[in-house]
Amino acid sequence: MAYSIRKRLVAPPAAETEKIHVLGLPNARFYPDREIDAIVQEGLLAVDRELALLGSNPDGALPPANLLAISGGGDKGAFGAGLMVGWTASGQRPEFKLVTGVSTGALIAPFAFLGPSRDEQLRSVFTGFTQENIFIPRWLTSLLYDDALADTTPLFSLISKFVNAEMLADIAREYSRGRLLFIGTTNIDLQRPVIWNMGAIAASGHPGALDLVRRILLASAAIPGAFPPVLIKVENGGQAYNEMHVDGGTIAQAFLYPPALELEREAACRGIRRERNAYVVRNGRFDPDWGTTQRSFLSITQRTIDAMIHYSGISDAIRIHADAQRDGVRFHLAYIGTDFQFTPLRKFDQAYMQALFDYAFQKARHGYSWVTSISDAYGRRAV
Repeated sequence: MAYSIRKRLVAPPAAETEKIHVLGLPNARFYPDREIDAIVQEGLLAVDRELALLGSNPDGALPPANLLAISGGGDKGAFGAGLMVGWTASGQRPEFKLVTGVSTGALIAPFAFLGPSRDEQLRSVFTGFTQENIFIPRWLTSLLYDDALADTTPLFSLISKFVNAEMLADIAREYSRGRLLFIGTTNIDLQRPVIWNMGAIAASGHPGALDLVRRILLASAAIPGAFPPVLIKVENGGQAYNEMHVDGGTIAQAFLYPPALELEREAACRGIRRERNAYVVRNGRFDPDWGTTQRSFLSITQRTIDAMIHYSGISDAIRIHADAQRDGVRFHLAYIGTDFQFTPLRKFDQAYMQALFDYAFQKARHGYSWVTSISDAYGRRAV
């Protein structure tokens, strides 16, 4: 049998990247390592839309802004899903001005953004499906002749079931109210992070908007090597190209806003006064995940990758905490505590995900004990 690496169109030239407008929208996505001004402008326009709804405000103060960042974590996303639904049950869940998501957090983010009305769908996504609804394993020869070890057609079908025209319209409506939904992917050709402005895409009315939103969510969860990358077709100067996007967690397990964006200074310069609260949901633990490593290539490699991802996620939480302190934003962190003890039999084990969902739900419904500093996270053994 003859094999061949999957074909793709050539990647856009690096120098042209920031000039390419996906679906013709200048604000469909941002490269946060350089396009800080564009992100600031998008935030200011969101405030303008919010003010238009609120009407005049004599003292210039705006209502509190609640910002939510949801991390990657694979099947551990059941923690974030359970937390959201339990938070609703507590009666204390706020509306979020900004929601960001990476990887499994990207799959939670649209439901969290749209609020309690989507809780049962969120519960279903993280407790009602099995590994077979996420991916189809490929032969080991795919290591040499294909783009990943698994086929994520089932995951795309699952995304498409929930992310439909109705959800797109709801996201567009909330965008018009001054709320933002950002999803992170990695442009692997450029080795650069990408922030997708899902509200602007949804509100565009473009016939390709729904497919693009679905593909962005699939790309954000596309673990390199395990899941296939997602190709996004773009055009520039009459030439068609394919951008290759993979898991946003390749660069950051969680993000809120770029560190170079000094939120408080930007707001003060424009006379914007409001209280801000940052909520970071880490779909993972803070303590190391002990386990016996077999003396084999696969075991050592997997444990090494797991360690890198674990500490990358912790570093992201530390960075967000530092930015929040600098900008006068109240910081709140949630993560899987050491009191959760359940060993999954395989990836996306339904029993494991149900148990983790229930664990987070019960914690949140009784009033979640948010950690307010990184030093507390290191000092606390069970959250």
